[in-house]
Amino acid sequence: MFLNSMPRLDVLSDDDLATLDAGWERLAAEVGVRFDHPRALELFQAAGQTVDGEVVHFDPDFLRAQVALAPASFHLHARSPARNLEVGGDQMIFAATNGPPFVRAGGERRDGTMADLERFLMMTQMTDVLDTPGRSIVEPNDVPLDVRHLVRALEAIRLTDRVWSGEPSPQRSAEDCLAMAGIVMGGAEALLERPAVFCNINVNSPLHYDVRMLEGLFAYADAGQPVIVTPFLLMGAMAPVTVPAALVQQTAEVLAGLALVQLVRPGAPCVMGSFLSATDMKSGAPSFGGPESAFGLYASGQLARRFGLPWRSGGGTLTASQTVDFQAGYEAFNTLSAAFLSGANVCWQSAGWLEGGLVTCFEKFVADVELIELLQQQFAPAAIDEASLAYDAHVEVGQGGHFFGTEHTLAHFRDCFWRPTIGSTDNIDRWRKNGSRDYASRSEDRWRALVESYQQPPLDDAVEAELVEFVERRARELGDTVSIRHGPVQPARREAS
Repeated sequence: MFLNSMPRLDVLSDDDLATLDAGWERLAAEVGVRFDHPRALELFQAAGQTVDGEVVHFDPDFLRAQVALAPASFHLHARSPARNLEVGGDQMIFAATNGPPFVRAGGERRDGTMADLERFLMMTQMTDVLDTPGRSIVEPNDVPLDVRHLVRALEAIRLTDRVWSGEPSPQRSAEDCLAMAGIVMGGAEALLERPAVFCNINVNSPLHYDVRMLEGLFAYADAGQPVIVTPFLLMGAMAPVTVPAALVQQTAEVLAGLALVQLVRPGAPCVMGSFLSATDMKSGAPSFGGPESAFGLYASGQLARRFGLPWRSGGGTLTASQTVDFQAGYEAFNTLSAAFLSGANVCWQSAGWLEGGLVTCFEKFVADVELIELLQQQFAPAAIDEASLAYDAHVEVGQGGHFFGTEHTLAHFRDCFWRPTIGSTDNIDRWRKNGSRDYASRSEDRWRALVESYQQPPLDDAVEAELVEFVERRARELGDTVSIRHGPVQPARREAS
């Protein structure tokens, strides 16, 4: 976790906030939100909301009262206590990219495999700045779809000792993930007392929750596990083309979902999510990392603080670029720095995202990790005290000298400045001697070195055996078989791709 104690960037005036309030209140009350699940409709109707078919029209005061029940911060428990997380306040947690079906490595773009997912899990374990692998860093397309959630969860548990994210849908997959978390934590009651797995629920924007997402919301809320509710808004496609309109829609959608979580279990941990970006109005393709997205993040953070909710930023290190190039770098930086400035608590999609989220890239994964490291260093307050003023160094050097050999420099030179792992400060002659390699090329060396240096965290033998038995049994019940590795994983050899 990273403690972000820097001042927040508030971009909305009191008048702006009042206008946005009036907007989301009108949208929630007059247009309403559709819920494709009878339990949701029954809960809202019992709570006094107006239900018209599958559309719920909300009293804005009801939504405010419901989200006020949610805790402003909460804890998540990893199987290694040193990896426990606090969500909320000034804490920031970072998750790898989740969901892409394709991978890119060494210039090759192809379908993701289970071996790729395992390597990304190893890399996550070997980095200090990533707090969770999330749910699926890349889709293992060589695993049958109906049992994919089982092997993803098993390997996240075995290959990392961090909090992980479960499958939200369909209901049986959500229940399987919760059962596996219970095995690790000592049962459903222990899991309820010590939440250890979370899920992300995407709104089917505009103004619609489908049955699959609602099944996941109910499963995790019933189990007392944190739920992140995230509208996925691409302005021009799933939201109007102005940032204020998108913010109004986002607020109405997320408050409706969080209100439902609180109806299921008052006081349940939950997170206000945002994913607000633009559409290229020439091609219709998603665009990421632009100024509208950054402003949307600043405003979303301000709104979340106003509701007293932990919040998830819409990135991350997002980019529409097809490769690890300058565009990928500046779009990722613009999105990630906005998350820091706006005080995001959960940064999803923070390592590896490429090609608008279709690809998880090995080289960009480590490049993004370095970017997170840079910003964490940049947002760590400087220690300003008598020692940091280094008066004795000035006495030693006097006028017109240099500080290379001073006692103060010799005492601090190893850790006085942040040093990139991949970035280069070589002069031109040394750079040419080393092969004139660019950043993307050096990133390949870095990710391979991380995989080769992987050390598997210990897991109790009885717990692992119970997990494997559960996965194999559930796979048979679902009509498939799975190939499960037994024993410790071996670091990949250099030629792995």
